[in-house]
Amino acid sequence: MNRNYKWWVVAMLWFVCFFNYADRQAIFSVFPLLQKEMGLSDVQLGVVGAAFMWVYAASAPLAGIIGDRFKRKTLILGGLIFWSIVTVATAFSQNYTHLVICRALEGFGEAFYFPASMALLSDYHGKETRSRAMSIHQSSVYAGTIAGGSVAGIMGDLYQDWRPPFYFFGWLGVILGIVLLLLLREPQRGASEETAEENTHASLDLKRAHLWAEILGVLQTPMVRILMIVFVGANFVAMIFLTWMPSYLFKTFQMSLSMSGVSATIYLQIASVLGVLSGGWLADRLVRRYRGGRMMTQAVGLLLGVPFVFLTGWTLSIPVLVLAMIGFGYFKGFYDANIWASLHDVVRPERRATAVGLMNAIGWFGGGLAPVAIAAASQRYGMSACLSANSLVYLLVGSILVLGILRYMRGPKGSWTGSPA
Repeated sequence: MNRNYKWWVVAMLWFVCFFNYADRQAIFSVFPLLQKEMGLSDVQLGVVGAAFMWVYAASAPLAGIIGDRFKRKTLILGGLIFWSIVTVATAFSQNYTHLVICRALEGFGEAFYFPASMALLSDYHGKETRSRAMSIHQSSVYAGTIAGGSVAGIMGDLYQDWRPPFYFFGWLGVILGIVLLLLLREPQRGASEETAEENTHASLDLKRAHLWAEILGVLQTPMVRILMIVFVGANFVAMIFLTWMPSYLFKTFQMSLSMSGVSATIYLQIASVLGVLSGGWLADRLVRRYRGGRMMTQAVGLLLGVPFVFLTGWTLSIPVLVLAMIGFGYFKGFYDANIWASLHDVVRPERRATAVGLMNAIGWFGGGLAPVAIAAASQRYGMSACLSANSLVYLLVGSILVLGILRYMRGPKGSWTGSPA
């Protein structure tokens, strides 16, 4: 395997994931313009945000199963071109129904990306470099979120119209997909694994595997179930911040659309880039000594992020708010860097896309409740209190992860089972 090309793969997927997140984030920065033009309530806006997440979650298991049976390259780039065209189509929406349909279709297209891309990356990067490769890739999530939120807010202020950012990101995504059709190569499944036993499993004829047997084979691993539960909580908190922070800053701190769009993303997401790179480096070092090294890094990120999540809703001081968002973002990166690498440590190569699809589905169903739940709860308790209350979610899932590590990840390195040692 060409040692340089595997890092070029990270770079190519970085840009695909950049548009994956820029396209989905742009709409949140123009919520005030949408609300004014179409006369939408906060709950309706929450449904617009959640429509993406619900369809994304419902499609993820199918996307994972398909990702273990067909060429990952085709799914990745086909998905990119499809969701980019839907992004352009979103700009033609004339009413609430059109918006919900377009967001749902975008969720369907984007669901195919992570199962296929993470399985493909794991075939280029073995256990020694997997967390670093995936953490670098994960930084594109934050860059795309910053770009989507900031560019949409700036364009919204400039044109006093919510549509231009959808044309901008959509057409660029289509062009990128066409270019990468010539550059991205499909690796052999299990190519990066270290033992003959691992490669043997990866080379199974997956088209003959029974569908439910594959799903149950993933879910029967105790540590997989714990990682999925933790992902639900972490994703719930993340979706609240991504969906409502621009509007919160616009209404509570009287910021402009461009300033609220930039401020809601740039501090948190840049800090997350630093956190994800730190978390990837730390996890690759810890996993050499401890079977649950990557999960230990995630637990540290969740538990140390608790006070910063609380501060974001509690404070009325902009400097303190910025500090809280930076702290939350940095430790969020520790968790995010190892979401898929931790999962792949306890799932065999031939089931990895299926596992990512299932975990994405469960996590995003939970995350999909967040925009609507926070809109409804804020009407009674206020948005500030609801933001602070999310610190309890972080505390709960961080504690669950610690208990899981102590129970299931104290055995010898290299075990796939995640069962009690």
